[in-house]
Amino acid sequence: MTWDEEHDVVVVGAGGGGLTGAWAAARAGLDVLLVEASDRYGGTTAYSGGGMWFPGNAVLRDGGVADDADEARDYFRAVVGDRTPQTLQDAFLAAGPRLVDELLTDEALVFEPFPWPDYYGRVPGAREVRQIRALTLDPAELGPLAGTVRPTLKVDRAGEQAPAELVGGQALIGRLLLALSRLPQAQLRPETACAELVVDGGRVVGIVTENAGGPRRIRVRRGVLIASGGFEQNAAMRTEHGVPGSVTGAMGPEGNQGRAIRAAIDIGADTDLMDQAWWAPGLAHPDGTTSFSLWFTGGIFVDRDGRRFVNESLPYDRIGRAVIDGQRAGTVGTTYWMVYDDREGLAPPVRSTTLPLAPQEEYVAAGLWHTADTLGGLAEAIGVPVEELEATVQRFNGFAETGRDDDHGRGDEPYDRAFSGGGSPLVPIAEGPFHAAAFGLSDLGTKGGLRTDEHARVLARDGEVIPGLYAAGNSMAAVSGTTYPAGGNPIAASMAFSHLAIQHLTESEER
Repeated sequence: MTWDEEHDVVVVGAGGGGLTGAWAAARAGLDVLLVEASDRYGGTTAYSGGGMWFPGNAVLRDGGVADDADEARDYFRAVVGDRTPQTLQDAFLAAGPRLVDELLTDEALVFEPFPWPDYYGRVPGAREVRQIRALTLDPAELGPLAGTVRPTLKVDRAGEQAPAELVGGQALIGRLLLALSRLPQAQLRPETACAELVVDGGRVVGIVTENAGGPRRIRVRRGVLIASGGFEQNAAMRTEHGVPGSVTGAMGPEGNQGRAIRAAIDIGADTDLMDQAWWAPGLAHPDGTTSFSLWFTGGIFVDRDGRRFVNESLPYDRIGRAVIDGQRAGTVGTTYWMVYDDREGLAPPVRSTTLPLAPQEEYVAAGLWHTADTLGGLAEAIGVPVEELEATVQRFNGFAETGRDDDHGRGDEPYDRAFSGGGSPLVPIAEGPFHAAAFGLSDLGTKGGLRTDEHARVLARDGEVIPGLYAAGNSMAAVSGTTYPAGGNPIAASMAFSHLAIQHLTESEER
């Protein structure tokens, strides 16, 4: 093959993981090219709160947050189980603190502890503070890169005005870009997609990219790291692999089409967890979309029979999985309802809908929000049995009075109380008129992808390593399996395995 250029490392995708991998490679003195299919850097990370779940890291210790590595490992293993290899789980947990130590050697990368309870609060070893996040960044510090950071969802999809400073996931992306821009060995190439992987003698030796200038054949001396996100925006792939929900509820960037995952599959890469995603309940909007929603200050979710089916204050992925279980059992429809009273007015008691609300009258006209003077009238409006809804609300109000939810344990875990100031999240439904808002299934991205070993090396379908090919983030089959152990776990795993990949390809060459 005739090559157009060559590099030591090519990184595919510019989210938190890809940028970490490119930074680590450039810091090691390698010539690295990062290609990004879209015109902005940040991927799903830029849409997020930017939390990173690295138990026992130096930022937590310096912030006075005690953590124990054994407890963190026991917690993670108890939550994830044996759905993923323990070697993979242990590699992730051990890599986190080491990565943070290395990141802190770069003055552009500054972090702070971020209080956010683990998502399985009853499991031994769970903690209320294990995340860190990047400090706010003035975009002006990025110079010519200032306009290249992917904006928030509300800006990107709804056209809201961008905030003056980069915060959360945008701050993390901005700081990684700032650090990377100071390393001459790194090149960034936006609007460039991975079209094909080139194999010679069983080893990945190159990549074919596509952009407006046509295809380019790039020889790779050390390896290719795929960290380009999932395929949540690819309707055909979702159908092929049986991913619940649809692109209308996907919160990832539109460019998350799984093209690099496909390229790896085409050369024999194995996959796992391809029917899985990071789930969430999604408020239904008049344009047909559903958006990731959390921070409920009231209301209950009811199924087709007008009965509660979940602890409404659970972490979002656990609610999403309860929705999927109900849909598979036939008790929960594609649309299900949040029932609430009038203490906050017509709009549902949801403080974070990810996307801004349309005018209220549009929800009413679309049949997504209903109001009635009585619970019986509301039940008729949303198509559930009157007696069941009345009994459900009466029973729930009794729980609110005693402060104990005997049916679903709402309020029993620290996360349940994270949005109620530590108090009970049980708010009675007593002040008429009564309302119902339609919800559906949303996701923060697919989590199925290329199966890897503990060094992030991609495995072939026969279980053997594909030399020269690595994967991380939502392009990799998630280390957490079918669970979401804690907020910040997806970004942390993406960064950790990207770092492990660069460590491996660097050390292997040195040996």
